[in-house]
Amino acid sequence: MPLRDQIRILVVDDMSTSRGLLTQALDGFGVRQVETAADGQSALQKIAQWPVHLVISDMNMPGMNGLQLLHALRSGAQTRRVGFLLITGKADKTIIETGKKLGMNNFLPKPFQPDDLRKSIEAIVGRL
Repeated sequence: MPLRDQIRILVVDDMSTSRGLLTQALDGFGVRQVETAADGQSALQKIAQWPVHLVISDMNMPGMNGLQLLHALRSGAQTRRVGFLLITGKADKTIIETGKKLGMNNFLPKPFQPDDLRKSIEAIVGRL
């Protein structure tokens, strides 16, 4: 069974348009098990109910940003090994270095093309 049929991905972004673009791209890759969350707190609640292999998160969100979500995931026994892809419109050195220290698996600067997203995901989980 191909990885794309088994992998469970959570897309976290406060902008519904961005969530839609990401889920549409994932659907185009053949990934069917995709859930979404509008913020970090609801993402953590969703993962508790629906464990995932990969989280694709925006950086700038109200309440809990992408790095804070990453920290929360890496601090939990059940979520410590979840893959994490950070998407940011402001890929400055501090954000990237902090993300790497926290255990971020990869990052993708905005704007991006679907092929860039696929390559970023495959660098974490393997070929879709």
